[in-house]
Amino acid sequence: MAFERARGRPTKILVLNPNSSKAMTDGMKTIIDAVDLPYSTEVYTYTGPADAPASINDGQDIAQSAKAVLADLQRSQFWDRGYDGVVVACFSVHPLVPRLQTGPGGQGGKGGGDPPHAAVAVAVTGIFEAGVLAALSLLRPEETWGIVTTGKFWEAHLSAGVLDFLGSGGGGGGGPADSNTKFAGVESTGLNAGDFHHGVDPEVVRKKLKEATQRLIRRGGLVTCIVMGCAGMAGLEEIIRAAVSELRGDEFAYSQLHVIDGVRAGIMQVDHMIRNQRLRPGKP
Repeated sequence: MAFERARGRPTKILVLNPNSSKAMTDGMKTIIDAVDLPYSTEVYTYTGPADAPASINDGQDIAQSAKAVLADLQRSQFWDRGYDGVVVACFSVHPLVPRLQTGPGGQGGKGGGDPPHAAVAVAVTGIFEAGVLAALSLLRPEETWGIVTTGKFWEAHLSAGVLDFLGSGGGGGGGPADSNTKFAGVESTGLNAGDFHHGVDPEVVRKKLKEATQRLIRRGGLVTCIVMGCAGMAGLEEIIRAAVSELRGDEFAYSQLHVIDGVRAGIMQVDHMIRNQRLRPGKP
């Protein structure tokens, strides 16, 4: 009697934290553990090397984190580790996303020598891109969405990033309402990414996150979806809902409002991307 496997294929996903904060990576693990994935899907984490910024707070930090991580991945033979998908866990327009999408040496695939856009390419998304797509998929007519993030720098950076990603703006960072009526905009807390889990009194974090959330809700339009614009916000959804409840009541805050965690959205998105990539039959 012969036995053979009829179906089943393991999946390996890497959640890549491009800063050097292990504490922030550890904070994401609660979200990772809560994502409903098949048992055969393995999720790994990566923390940037020591020469990556401990917290990514501006454009210079973004560039430095990309440079440090790419060098570290090269040293660790990343492309030979067999990952099917990668989630870049920095809520920004991060250059690691397009760079990893093109594969080793600018080639598209798991191994060297594959042509660009090869069928074996690793699925890559960032938590920024995944958060935008998740928000748009949940909106009904007349509803809007927005982002609550960390420092002031991100207001212009993310506003421009949303418009560029959706193909509805020139990337100038202007007011979103003129170009995309579904996007209510970005509000910042004035905190850094690392502040959410250490170094700042939790009551200060709660106060600043509450104030930013309520500013977003008070903007024009019916904001029914809030994207948490920082990987360090993992686990802080309740603060946002409580802040919204003060303005709109418990029914809206807990039964109608969507609060999107970028890490969760990223894992779900990249899992979907992997499944779709596997539908391609390949060259006969």
